Amino acid sequence: MIELQDTTKRVGNVIHIKPTTLTLKTGHFNVLLGATGSGKTSLIKMMAGLDPIASGKVFMDGQDVTKLNTQKRQISLVHQFFVNYPHMSVFDNIASPLRVAGMAKSEIEGRVEEAADLLQLRPMLHRRPHELSGGQQQRTALARAIAKESRAVFLDEPLANLDYKLREELREQLPDLFAGRGAVVVYATSEPEEALLLGGHTALMEDGRVTQFGPTADIYRNPENIAAARVFSDPPINLARITVSGAQAQLAGGGGWAVSDLSDGDYTVAVRPHRVTPFRSSDADVELTGRVIVTELSGSDSSAHFQHGEDAWVSLAAGVHPYQVGEDHSFYMNPAHCRYFGQDGKRVA
Repeated sequence: MIELQDTTKRVGNVIHIKPTTLTLKTGHFNVLLGATGSGKTSLIKMMAGLDPIASGKVFMDGQDVTKLNTQKRQISLVHQFFVNYPHMSVFDNIASPLRVAGMAKSEIEGRVEEAADLLQLRPMLHRRPHELSGGQQQRTALARAIAKESRAVFLDEPLANLDYKLREELREQLPDLFAGRGAVVVYATSEPEEALLLGGHTALMEDGRVTQFGPTADIYRNPENIAAARVFSDPPINLARITVSGAQAQLAGGGGWAVSDLSDGDYTVAVRPHRVTPFRSSDADVELTGRVIVTELSGSDSSAHFQHGEDAWVSLAAGVHPYQVGEDHSFYMNPAHCRYFGQDGKRVA
């Protein structure tokens, strides 16, 4: 278990990581989800002992490791870049931390071969990194982390530089690879879909702050604040102003629906892009008419950015749809999929 207690980091006079209290447990993936620059890598480096903290404490399995160096924390770190020793074979790359620890030759061989089998590297154990594909090099780095049997394994966007097929394969394998090994696994990503696929628990990060932490599926369904809703959505979640009066919600650009649990006043409504479609799917749908600004076709999905009143919206729908930039188009939203936030940004319904 890793515990952060009011931990902060400074870069010059700027507080880069705001006071953070967080408990990451073994037994499942712990995901750090946030955009580039949100603080994911900085938080990992603080937990790993690579960066000093300005205040607060870091505990591992109840031990205060705040002032311990990286080696004494017994951690493994896998980056998005393939960090392998170019002059060593795959076997020696995997074995390198075990040799540094003074482990017996027979135990080293056993651990290396087990890790190589898990990651389908046994036929490549005598090759050098330059003889491997990018996916095989990253598998080597992961095998080194598994063989080391660390107290904590930090995976900092480890699949970012792999092609789509390799990312999909390794993403499916990772939870099983580290299951039952007794290590705290921390995985940083900027992709909400990746966090959902990995499951476990997720800490949403924005501007050096954890905005929400808990079971991944629960956070996705029930963001506590606008910041959390914004982080956990790609394409960006739709946010629009509404006014509630007499149990009726009204968008500034037109369109309204009944609400039963909000008092009169101004709110922000949030709805994910895949819940805004160019076709009506139920009698409860609210029609939104807007001018199409940008269209994108990605595989079997079509997206449209459109302006409804003063608010920018995004629709993401399966199939190919004939949007025309500059033309008005009707879109539909079911209020059952809306989340509501007060003027302080906290969720109210």
